[in-house]
Amino acid sequence: MSKLKVLVVGASVAGPTAAYWLAKAGATVTVIERFPKLRTGGQNIDIRTAGVTVMRRTPGMEAAVRAKTTRMDGMSWVDTTGQRYGTIRPTGNPDQQSLISEYEIFRGDLAQILYDMTSDNENINYHFGEQVVSIQQNNGTDNGPITVEFANGLPSTQYDLVVACDGATSRTRAIGLNCGIRDYIHPTNSWAAYFSIPQDLLQGSTIAQGYSAPGGRFMGIGPDPSSATINRVGLLSFPRSTNTSTDSASFSSFRTAVQQNDNTTLKQYVANHYRNAGWITDSVLTHMLSSSDFYASEIVQVKVPSIYKGRFVLVGDAGYAPGPTGGGTTLALAGAYVLAGEIAKHKGDIDAGLAGYEKAMRPIITDLHKIPPGVSTIMAPQTEWGIWIRNNIFWLITSSGIIEFAQKYLGGAFASSEKHKLEEYEWLR
Repeated sequence: MSKLKVLVVGASVAGPTAAYWLAKAGATVTVIERFPKLRTGGQNIDIRTAGVTVMRRTPGMEAAVRAKTTRMDGMSWVDTTGQRYGTIRPTGNPDQQSLISEYEIFRGDLAQILYDMTSDNENINYHFGEQVVSIQQNNGTDNGPITVEFANGLPSTQYDLVVACDGATSRTRAIGLNCGIRDYIHPTNSWAAYFSIPQDLLQGSTIAQGYSAPGGRFMGIGPDPSSATINRVGLLSFPRSTNTSTDSASFSSFRTAVQQNDNTTLKQYVANHYRNAGWITDSVLTHMLSSSDFYASEIVQVKVPSIYKGRFVLVGDAGYAPGPTGGGTTLALAGAYVLAGEIAKHKGDIDAGLAGYEKAMRPIITDLHKIPPGVSTIMAPQTEWGIWIRNNIFWLITSSGIIEFAQKYLGGAFASSEKHKLEEYEWLR
């Protein structure tokens, strides 16, 4: 592959992964991130199926991930008194994972691992506090270099390829495709918030606790791998609807606050929504309001007609965020690897490489966009009666051993590392 000049936008998971494989394929890569430093907050994420394949093909990555996993040995559902109804545990087989992944890691830790793997590469340069303001395809056509103008100091530069990896609400996607930020976004009527609290509510246990309150509200409390005196909290909300004018306006304010990175407004929104939800929720909310690592986002799917246009291409959530399926990290890792592999495979013919990228990724995207039926009902029933039924069914299947059978023999349907086979590109060996 000839020495291509590539711009990657976004320094979370997809960006550094794309930079790693593109540099390995012979490109010189500039990575920009609009935030002033690497963001190391965020939720716990799973690496599954094709993501495991990419991780294992990246020297040193699997060991680094294992060293930073959440150390969560399972999850129990509890009621308003804290009584447990049963526990889901990992299978112990990373190639046949259960709902609890062997490769569960916090997003910030994975981002740090990938940044550390790429920041010293002489063919990769990072620039923080920078973003794209314009993208011009060569002479108005889609088959030549792209001229990019930046907001905060980098000079206008021409690139052979621009890769947008800046999330579901990608500003770069809007510029590159000449569309609105929310074009191609499909809401799932749900959102999530994550933060840590300086208290061990689990009393030393490595079994996380999940609690549901009426109104589609879920709270998960898990251990922190770096400290026995800290817990990590995740709040997932699946409101019954946002059809009323009041609900619609409220959700709109949430979206605006996410776009503006306005954590003060977001915290107040979350606190109002979860207040008086029962169990220890109010105590957790008190900690949340003073949390320094709070992160919140709407849960959406992104569906674009094509994941590239000319020499502009989308990777990860910017092109195909899967929503509540749990496949976002897998898609980001796989997409970054396949993009580099296809371009290298076609020996620098970018147009053919991008067409190959689209063809290889479409079946994986389609599969991981399928939202399993009953996700919100299982995680966060709307009524007290629904929660009672869910808890008791969960108790039955865990106490009877049915859950172990289901995870061992049926879990591979969504968790087998062989499910989405990726080409082993000779150019990237």
